[in-house]
Amino acid sequence: MIKINENYLKLPGSYLFSAIAKKVKAYQEAHPEADIIRLGIGDVTLPLAPSVIKALHEAVDEMGQAETFHGYAPDLGYSFLREEIAKKDYQDRGCSIQADEIFISDGAKCDCGNIQELFDETARIAVCDPVYPVYVDSNVMAGRTGEYDEAAGKWSNVIYLPCTAENHFVPQLPDEKPDLIYLCNPNNPTGTTLTREQLKVWVDYANANDAVILYDAAYEAYITEEDVPHSIYELEGARTCAIEFRSFSKNAGFTGVRLAFTVIPKDLKSGEASLHDMWARRHGTKYNGAPYIQQKAAMAVYTEEGRKEVKQQVSYYMRNARTIYDGLKEAGYQVAGGVNSPYVWLHTGDMTSWEFFDHLLEDANVVGTPGSGFGPSGEHYFRLTGFGTYENTVEAVRRIQNLKK
Repeated sequence: MIKINENYLKLPGSYLFSAIAKKVKAYQEAHPEADIIRLGIGDVTLPLAPSVIKALHEAVDEMGQAETFHGYAPDLGYSFLREEIAKKDYQDRGCSIQADEIFISDGAKCDCGNIQELFDETARIAVCDPVYPVYVDSNVMAGRTGEYDEAAGKWSNVIYLPCTAENHFVPQLPDEKPDLIYLCNPNNPTGTTLTREQLKVWVDYANANDAVILYDAAYEAYITEEDVPHSIYELEGARTCAIEFRSFSKNAGFTGVRLAFTVIPKDLKSGEASLHDMWARRHGTKYNGAPYIQQKAAMAVYTEEGRKEVKQQVSYYMRNARTIYDGLKEAGYQVAGGVNSPYVWLHTGDMTSWEFFDHLLEDANVVGTPGSGFGPSGEHYFRLTGFGTYENTVEAVRRIQNLKK
C-alpha cells in the first residue's frame, strides 16, 4: 500500500469555515423561511471599484489582440506592479523595500501556508492565541507541531502566546525560544493591534534570538490610529528578521479576483542562505505567475482615483464594524476590535463559543465565527465581521440586542 503523509490525519475535523458552512447549510435546509445574515467569514460584499473594473475590461480587451496578448506571467510578478507596490506601499512610508524583494501571488492565504516550506521540520513555531487557523494547520501538515491534545486544544510542539482581555490582547515574549513567530497586525480574529513600540519589542527579540517573524499585514488598510504601523518594515531592524504578507482581498475587494504579494528582504538570511533566493526558487518551480488581467487590475488600485475609491470601501466596512462594536457594547457585551480592523471580538459569557454560535443562528438567524476555532484562548469569544452590507449589519445588531431583552 502506498504511504501517505500521515500528518494530514492529525488535523482535527474540518477547516473552521468549512465546518461553519456545513452547519449553516443544514439549518437553512431545515428552516427555508429563515432570513440568515452572515457576518462570519471575512468576505467582502461591495462590488469592485470602478477604476478596477475599467482596468479589468481593458486587460481583457488586450488579451483579445495579438499585439497586446499576454501568456504566462513572470513567475515573480510583472515589474510594473512590483515597482508600484515598492513605491506606494513602502518607500512612500519610509520603508527601504525594493521592487525585486516583492513576490506577486494569487493570495496571502497561500503564501502564509506555503512559507513554512523554507524551514526545517524541526523549527518551532510561536503563534498568537487566538490565531488565523492557516498558520498552525499548514505546520501540522508539515509534521512540525507534535501531537494534538484535544482536551486542551493545543499542539505539543507549538508555543502559544495568549492574547486575552487580561493582557489587552498583546502577546508577551515567550519563555521558550521559537524559530518562527507568526504575528498578524491588525489581528485576525481579535481585531486588535500592536503599536510601533510593542512591535519593536518583537523585532528586537527576533534579531537577538535568530528567529524569523512571519508578519501578516492583510488588514493594514483598516488602520486608523497613528501609532499602529502599516508595515513591519517601518521599524528599524525588521529587514533582517521579518517576512511580510499583503493582500488585495481586503483593501480592494479582490476575494473573487485573487491577488496578493509577499515581501522578503535580501538582508534576511539563515547563515549564508538567502531566504529571498529560496522563496524565488520555490516560486519559480511551483508557480506560473499571477495572471496579467489581475495584475493590471491591481495597478488601478494605486491610481489617484483608484485609491480614493478603495478608501471609500474600507470606510464603508469600518462603519459596519463601528455599528457592531457600539451596538454590542450598548447591549452589555464585552467587546474589542472594530477600531483598526473590520472585526469585532466579543465575549460570550457563560456560553462556549459553539453554544453561542448555535444560539445566534437559531434565535437571531445571525452567523458569526466561534472563537475556539482560532485557538484555546478563543474559547468564550466570538468574531463578527464588518464585511456585510450596512443594512444587514444594522439588522443583525438589532436582532442580537433583542436577545438580551
